Amino acid sequence: MHLRLSVTYALALVTGALAVPSQQLETRQQPFKSTAITSHAEPWAIAFLPDDRILVTERRGNLRLVDPATKAMSSITGVPAVAYGGQGGLHDVALHPQYAENSMIYLSYAESGSGGAGGAVARAKLTLTASGGSLSGVEVIWRHSQRAGGGLQFACRLLFGPDGALWISSGEINQMTPAQSMTSNLGKVIKLYDNGTAFAGNPFAGQGAVQSQIYSLGHRNPLGIDWDAEGRLWEVEMGPMGGDELNLIEEGANYGWPVVCEGRHYDGRTIPKHSTRPDINAPKAFWVPVISPAGMIIYKGDLFSSWKGNALVTGLSAQGIVRVAITGDTAKEAQRISMGRRMRGIREDKDGNIWVIEDGQGGRLLKLTPN
Repeated sequence: MHLRLSVTYALALVTGALAVPSQQLETRQQPFKSTAITSHAEPWAIAFLPDDRILVTERRGNLRLVDPATKAMSSITGVPAVAYGGQGGLHDVALHPQYAENSMIYLSYAESGSGGAGGAVARAKLTLTASGGSLSGVEVIWRHSQRAGGGLQFACRLLFGPDGALWISSGEINQMTPAQSMTSNLGKVIKLYDNGTAFAGNPFAGQGAVQSQIYSLGHRNPLGIDWDAEGRLWEVEMGPMGGDELNLIEEGANYGWPVVCEGRHYDGRTIPKHSTRPDINAPKAFWVPVISPAGMIIYKGDLFSSWKGNALVTGLSAQGIVRVAITGDTAKEAQRISMGRRMRGIREDKDGNIWVIEDGQGGRLLKLTPN
């Protein structure tokens, strides 16, 4: 029993969530054609350029430029140094809303410093060439307020909002209690201006430099954020041993970690459920056993018309895509689509095609189109 628990705990530290077989509500034959474009070393995120080329981050610190028409791949130089190890490295990439005019992109990554590693976000100007490209004027605009050893649970997904604000899903780097601290930006959803300063309309504006960044709190390892058609922000995060969550983010709300959770600690200790704390926002959907959510979109296109408005969640231990039907402010898992491999990032292009990346060495960039 002790050996089994130890193995489980070690596995969980590597994956960020317990990698056990997931219970499938509904599994069908893949409802799409999957086309492999390129293969990567530990890819993490993708972003579409206006000319239809794609930026792909790789955790060791590489930023790749992919031409999906030719499947050619080149490199972007000038990427800031990253702290590679555990779950850390180069993470997300996002284009400024006015990228066509200013060529600015944003990167999130783990960086080393006193006490260990923490998350950071930088912006830079991207200059493209026939053989790749380069970053210049790299400026760090946001950092985790503390660092830790272990290289776990950085998260740091990036998303620009309808009002031009930059949203960051900040992990708690396996420190747990800072997620509830208003003097720490760990375990929070962060809202900033594009230059990294706190958004003036944030719920805790004027209460301190860190507090002014915070939009919501009580998050563990939030690895997916996206808007629905109504302009509401949804977030998906990894729980510990059970308790992965899909949350509807509300201004100033507390989502509970580590005070409440639908899972339990890796050492078997129980955690009070959300039902014991009605003052804390409960998830709209949760998973026990885990799916290990690594990315998410709210599908808005027409190519997969029956999925419009659904959350599509990439799962590491689920080894596929989990489709969640959203009705009003309720959510329920509707389908699991096996991909046969741990799945990391997911994005929708302007035509409604779905793009995913597999996790780990040799992870492929896949374009999913209707059958």
